[in-house]
Amino acid sequence: MQRSVVGVDIAKRVFQLYWVEMQSSQIKSLQLRREKFLEHFANRASCLIGMEACGGSQHWARELQNLGHEVKLLSARMVKTFVGGNKNDAADACAIWTAVQQPGIKAVAIKSEGQ
Repeated sequence: MQRSVVGVDIAKRVFQLYWVEMQSSQIKSLQLRREKFLEHFANRASCLIGMEACGGSQHWARELQNLGHEVKLLSARMVKTFVGGNKNDAADACAIWTAVQQPGIKAVAIKSEGQ
């Protein structure tokens, strides 16, 4: 059985998530406030989470890995190719979801807290 893939666009206060339900093929888009973000993923089965690489995403990647998820950080340049239409949080999350599944897309290394 394949595991689900989630695209996450992080911001200061509200994070945008995008994924497709494996059983029903239903497209899901969800906004989460910062304080509910880890709680959402603590209650999910292990999945692949894609995010754009930035200073904040390094922290969230470590936290999500501690919850048992696989996290891939992608450079903004790689994600930009997949943004269709107007640039907004929902479109960015969808583009990240698409990009993280592409073969040959290189992930940015997740740094330790000391680095």
